[in-house]
Amino acid sequence: MNNFEIYKKMGDDVQTIYRSRLLTEILLSLNEGSKKLSQLREITGSTSQALIPKLRKLEADHLIETKGREYFLTPAGKIVASGIADSFVTFWTINKFKHFWLRHYLEEIPSPLLKEIGCLYESEILKNRGMEILNIYNNQLKMIKEADHIYGISSAVTEGYADSISERVKEGIPIELIVPLHVAGELKLSPYVEKLAALKNHENFKLMVMDEDIKVGLIVTDKHLSLSLYKKEGIEYDISLSLIHISEPTRP
Repeated sequence: MNNFEIYKKMGDDVQTIYRSRLLTEILLSLNEGSKKLSQLREITGSTSQALIPKLRKLEADHLIETKGREYFLTPAGKIVASGIADSFVTFWTINKFKHFWLRHYLEEIPSPLLKEIGCLYESEILKNRGMEILNIYNNQLKMIKEADHIYGISSAVTEGYADSISERVKEGIPIELIVPLHVAGELKLSPYVEKLAALKNHENFKLMVMDEDIKVGLIVTDKHLSLSLYKKEGIEYDISLSLIHISEPTRP
């Protein structure tokens, strides 16, 4: 049975939730933790008379339960509510950065990355502007310099990147990089082959080569994320535009 057939069989139940603002808001609210009726009234802006029939329906469907005066998601309810939350976050991310997606080549981005695209909803667009023609490049070098660990997919290689990575490896920072075939070919040439040779005995550095050309540039650290893509035709790597996410500092 494919997804469309499942939707047809479950259509009424699915559509009931998505058509009902209150059902959706109740599930999303409880997905963040238990709530009293008074809290649900405040969050949804609805009356008890409007909320109670919806709560009873969700209880009848075994998606929520009550303990004392609080409403909780059941284990099944947590799965449903999380799926709804993920779908809204995905739609929000696609809409928020729609011009970014439209300008770039998405066809060969690995499927696991596409499924997690909603994680970028708090990101911002970074551009090279005016005289700041190396804005993105310098920002990425800064990310590498400030990181306590680094994971990346590299679709481009420069001496600046190589030197920054080499320096952090020698400082003991854990780094794992994936490179596509065309970058692996560049790394076999000078000056990169010599730089790599100097890192071969460092156990904190791992370099993996894909047997295909991934059309994405990704840097993920403990503090930042940078996503760069190929332009629409999938031929030219776009060094002028990137999605940047900065993690919130951990509170003590």
